[in-house]
Amino acid sequence: MPTNALVLIIEDDRLIAESVGAYLEARGMEVDYAHDGAEGYRLATETRYDAIVLDGHLPRLDGLDIVNRLRTEARLSTPIIMVTGRDRLEDKITGLERGVDDYLTKPFATPELEARLRAVIRRNRRELGREVLKVGDLSFDPACHRIHRAGKEIEVSPVATKLLNILMRESPRVVSRREIERELWGDDLPDSDSLRSHLYNLRRVIDRGFDNPLLHTVQSAGYRMADMSPPRKSAGSAGVSQGAAA
Repeated sequence: MPTNALVLIIEDDRLIAESVGAYLEARGMEVDYAHDGAEGYRLATETRYDAIVLDGHLPRLDGLDIVNRLRTEARLSTPIIMVTGRDRLEDKITGLERGVDDYLTKPFATPELEARLRAVIRRNRRELGREVLKVGDLSFDPACHRIHRAGKEIEVSPVATKLLNILMRESPRVVSRREIERELWGDDLPDSDSLRSHLYNLRRVIDRGFDNPLLHTVQSAGYRMADMSPPRKSAGSAGVSQGAAA
């Protein structure tokens, strides 16, 4: 388990919360508790946690509402594992698209939750350790999920943010559709049009209004984030060319 990890458990069933918390503390983690959604949201925005274990059904503020507010209003990238009785594929995909990082259905094995926590915390710490990603005049700061192009801040959905991170991280390599889908949704793949829709929306917000598109579709191969515009000639080289022509 990552060392010095601080986890917030937002769960209205106190027996489940205390059982899971005791197990994680015995494994060397520090744990805070919230027993309703409003308190959980307050704690999540006031303290920097390494991960959040979030129940889907909560009083005062629903689990998905918490995820949405943490991702869009508070701009937090804290890993979230949702634990809920909802086991339909549609529910899992909805959670993942709102910004949930992983998903467990009740009843679950606490050692599996620990393993999933270990994985999301390690992944997030790697992201936070990275410098700001840049492709052309587009920049993305993984630590705070802030995106700018030509100095203007851009707002994108949680899934589009993950998608952008994948493509910019791998730039200028072509990333296959299968690679992207697996990283976004794991084994719970949505219908075939979902990725296409997210790519369309991402392209619309980062490329519309600019002369040089950065998001490219490579036929039968995948997608690439790259600045394909020709390099600008310096004023000095232009002057030499004109002089030579004269």
